[in-house]
Amino acid sequence: MFPPLSMMLVKLGGSVITEKGSYRTLRADALSRLAQEIKASGAAVMIVHGAGSYGHIVAARHQLQKGYSNPSQIKGAAQVMEDVRALNLEVVSRLNRAGVASVSLPPSAVAELSGGALSGLDLDRFGRYNDLGIVPVTFGDVALDSKRKFGICSGDQLMESLAERFRPERIIFVTDVDGVFTADPHSDPRASLIENVDRAALDALPRSQRNADVTGSIFGKIEVMMRIASHGGDAVAINGLAPGRLEAALRGQRVIGSKVVGGAE
Repeated sequence: MFPPLSMMLVKLGGSVITEKGSYRTLRADALSRLAQEIKASGAAVMIVHGAGSYGHIVAARHQLQKGYSNPSQIKGAAQVMEDVRALNLEVVSRLNRAGVASVSLPPSAVAELSGGALSGLDLDRFGRYNDLGIVPVTFGDVALDSKRKFGICSGDQLMESLAERFRPERIIFVTDVDGVFTADPHSDPRASLIENVDRAALDALPRSQRNADVTGSIFGKIEVMMRIASHGGDAVAINGLAPGRLEAALRGQRVIGSKVVGGAE
């Protein structure tokens, strides 16, 4: 068992740090600013980031989330692992340049799946780096699967495992919009911000919102967010493209966003 750690758990969404529709396209300015905000906040953090356009496009093409089915997937799996490491290097490099000493912990080396579920994660390694004052940074990746040979280990799965073990003081989901909406705010002008995300709010979402990528539908993501929130203190979803919001959230200040209430079944 690990003693409780005084830290914040931050999920940098792939939509914030990459252009999700353009293969291997980094939002370099946004990523550098977010790293600087983490440094300025003075908070101790663990970081998980999404794969965005470095992972989803190729993974979806080869259906890697379903596990091994034919030899043609091997090249795709290797390409995704190369691509997400390139993104992770950008994240870690910008954190280090901002003065946030960081280390990469790739799921392909520290995690294992079983039928698509995260069945093992070297949590001791995360805790030991945290104790040294070095920020562990992990990310959505391809990982070995005991039943399917390989699969996608998502950032949300990693967030849940880290939150359950380390019980962070605050959990922050950094997205490219102001929080969780009733519809996609990029395409629906009637979409409204849900200030408190709970079971009732989830059940009220229209069924048309069930659009899936390789890591699951928006419903699945909210379910996971609520489970993650049940393992920590305050949990919020904020807009990382709005300067200053991540720093303010790390400082415990009130910001525009959605409060995520734990308790999903």
